[in-house]
Amino acid sequence: MPGPVPVLQEPEKGAVLPRIELRSVNNFVLKDVSFTIDDGEFMILLGRNGAGKSTLLNVIAGLIDYEGTVLFDGKAVDTLHPEKRNIGYLFQELALFPHMDVKSNIAYGLRMRGTCKRNNLFEKVHLLLQMVHIAHLADRYPRDLSGGERQRVALARAVATRPDILLMDEPLASMDLRSAKYMRTDFKRLQRELGCTTLFVTHNLTEAAEMADRIALIDNGRLLQTGTPEEIFFAPADDRVRRFIGEPNILECQSSRIVENGLAIAYCGELPVFVPYEGGPIRKIVILPEHIYVSIEAPAGPHINRFQGEVRNLRRDGSTVRLALDVRGQTILAELPLNVCEMLRLARGSVVHMILKLRWIQTLSD
Repeated sequence: MPGPVPVLQEPEKGAVLPRIELRSVNNFVLKDVSFTIDDGEFMILLGRNGAGKSTLLNVIAGLIDYEGTVLFDGKAVDTLHPEKRNIGYLFQELALFPHMDVKSNIAYGLRMRGTCKRNNLFEKVHLLLQMVHIAHLADRYPRDLSGGERQRVALARAVATRPDILLMDEPLASMDLRSAKYMRTDFKRLQRELGCTTLFVTHNLTEAAEMADRIALIDNGRLLQTGTPEEIFFAPADDRVRRFIGEPNILECQSSRIVENGLAIAYCGELPVFVPYEGGPIRKIVILPEHIYVSIEAPAGPHINRFQGEVRNLRRDGSTVRLALDVRGQTILAELPLNVCEMLRLARGSVVHMILKLRWIQTLSD
């Protein structure tokens, strides 16, 4: 595991970071969008593809036309040129320069601003390379990097100029689950170290739940709800929000015990469920139906979070099927693609095996 690395500069104690406010923003996609991102907050902008998420980022960055008002710390920036907004932008496509090596890609923004002397420039780039754990890749070119390594280069370049605001557009969309898990941790750590107000776009509920201070849910250009992950999951504003989050499984935990550092068992009725543990009491566990593995045969592997249940109901919803499973007296919802459900020949009364995948389980303390 990489050890601690130096940071460019810790945020000053008590420093006021930018607060972003949108008032009645409209354009060809967005429809009367108004909300606030607090200073230093890590906000997730959540929604389906085409919902207007990237358009909203571009409005904040000043890259596209809009009606309404965008304010930074109470001051309207609608006429302010993008270069003057002190924003770092991590695009989904990354947009690394293929003819430049890693250190030159990271140094590009600093060179353009002309605020660093040559010696300071090299020192700053080296610190950034250490911060995102790619110092050994300084002389490589983008074509020689893995997807995760290219992500780290793009992230280092986005924060090189110490932006007040960091915008990230689906940066993990093309990564495998394991790499994305590590990158989520790094994004959150780096945001805390730099102290920049951050808006992170995703369509992935798990990413949102793991990373967000608050979530803003957008659909068809309209803002549906803002709130903490717990508020979005447990107090959806309307049926549109409920449909989007997909009725997560919420299991009440009567007791729990620590197994080892980072792992605990939560006792939910007759279900002993292994869960990630980061300290504090465990009152509820949450897992989405789409993250539950269902099979008609007992799967191979360790017997962790593996249970047998019975299909009590099936409901088709477009290209997916929602299953209601009776598992030791608990009703648990699972979701399968229609073709998989048909291949397994599932029907009411079918006995199935189920895995609650540890990496997708969220725990709540109240």
